[in-house]
Amino acid sequence: MSTNNLTRRHVLGLGVGALALAGCGGGGGPRQAATQTGAQATAAPTTYTGPAVTLAFWNGFTGGDGPVMKKLIEQFSGENPNIKINMNVYQWADYYTKVPGAVAAGQGPDLGIMHVDSVATNAARQVVLPLDDVAKALNLTEADFSPPVWQAGVYKGARYSIPLDVHPLGMFYNKTVLSKAGLDPEKPPTTGDEYMAALEELKKAGIQGHWASPFPFTGSQQFGSLLYQHGGQAFADDASVSRFAEEPGVTALTWLVELVNKGYSPKNVGQDTDFIALQQGKTAFNWNGIWSINTLREFKDLEWGVAALPQIGSQPAAWAGSHQFVVFKQRTADDNKLAAAKVFINWISNHSLEWAKAGQVPARKSIRESAEFQALKEQAAIGTQIDDLYFPPSVAGIGDAAAAMDQAVNAAILLRKSPKDALVEAAAKADKILEANRKKYGA
Repeated sequence: MSTNNLTRRHVLGLGVGALALAGCGGGGGPRQAATQTGAQATAAPTTYTGPAVTLAFWNGFTGGDGPVMKKLIEQFSGENPNIKINMNVYQWADYYTKVPGAVAAGQGPDLGIMHVDSVATNAARQVVLPLDDVAKALNLTEADFSPPVWQAGVYKGARYSIPLDVHPLGMFYNKTVLSKAGLDPEKPPTTGDEYMAALEELKKAGIQGHWASPFPFTGSQQFGSLLYQHGGQAFADDASVSRFAEEPGVTALTWLVELVNKGYSPKNVGQDTDFIALQQGKTAFNWNGIWSINTLREFKDLEWGVAALPQIGSQPAAWAGSHQFVVFKQRTADDNKLAAAKVFINWISNHSLEWAKAGQVPARKSIRESAEFQALKEQAAIGTQIDDLYFPPSVAGIGDAAAAMDQAVNAAILLRKSPKDALVEAAAKADKILEANRKKYGA
């Protein structure tokens, strides 16, 4: 599911970016510009001694994360006076539309941020450059991150992005509501049995404890988490076929639908009303993204907490998105800019503790395991899931196929179709999309 940002508005915009890429270049892998980054492969990653350069840096940080990135850039500029960073910020929908056209016209930015599930599509369209030499120059390996987020930036054997953060789903809970039902507000449930027992106690107290959302944000994210917890996966590793309609998927979606059928959730939950219900004390639990931390902090009288998702299935798993650095294709290589970009990427990565305060988990292991990050209680709680996160296959156009899965989740939770029927029908659609994408982008 292509839902890698902080608001529903941004989530809905991601599909637009994927469609826009169809008009930019042909398919294929790392044919372009391998030499554009090669010249600076041995450059020192922490310093830039070349002539003054200006880097255009585009992203979609329009929320509370924007000022944090702006502050980091100001600090970086103070320490690196010969590198000027011009940051342009767009709504993510506009960003994914503008970038391919700008690159095709030779007016693209130098570097930017992309959600990890958009990297492969942009790599296939030759919008972004391979970055294996950048990772080598910065001495970055899988050991510096976590295997899932590091591998997610590889397309057709080449690295196209450098992780900045992960933003996982977590379980937010209203302590006041739990207390009303006689539950311990300091010991949220961690297993499937504990979770169902808590929902039953809440129901006895007249409280619907988990509002099941039929929308991608966050219903599909919850479904995906449960799918992987039950040992399933959304697609084959090579995305040759969909797999979300197999038994683990049916089990996962049935669990969500039963929340409605058994009265633990109201019917027809509107977009975002599950999260609002948590804020208003109408429900106890809400599985939502880490970005919700700063929203809930605005409610001074709200007693709340957050923990890793409860393990409903046989193994821990949670949906997550990831912001990753990319470098854009240019008509003419500029070795000085590329060297400066390496310094900037490395500097921001090493200062991502401040970025974590915007509601993220740093991708960099050394930052994530620091005492300073562990002191960020809520972020650290969600960050404990780092090795249990999953990402979609790094295949061009994967978001288009995932949209079919979203439709199945919607139909089932709204009680319009049985979980199995909804998933089987959606899988057939997804498989056709996957086949079309293989022709469109190259097998």
